[in-house]
Amino acid sequence: MAAAVTPRTKPRGEESEKTKLTRQMRRDAGRWLSAQREKAGVTQAQVADHVGYRYYTFVSQVEGGHGRVPSEHFELWAQAIGVEPPAFARKLLGFYEPEIHRLLFGGEE
Repeated sequence: MAAAVTPRTKPRGEESEKTKLTRQMRRDAGRWLSAQREKAGVTQAQVADHVGYRYYTFVSQVEGGHGRVPSEHFELWAQAIGVEPPAFARKLLGFYEPEIHRLLFGGEE
């Protein structure tokens, strides 16, 4: 029996607008995280150590926009870079889940 073929909605290799927006928001989040870390005078290795990561490369990947801070680590990251945890969570929620952020906080920053 032949496998069912699912029609493509866009050519292979083309990103949807949502995917492009997600990538941009992660890059923006990474720039913000990097700036806050540098302002606090903390290295990526120090953040990794504080959060409990074995290698600093995960911090580097997140700052480069290639990943996101897991929500269960928000408080530890916030502590590591000297940002109040509620403010940190609110800011990252705005980057990672903008619709939820909008519903919870409206136009507030």
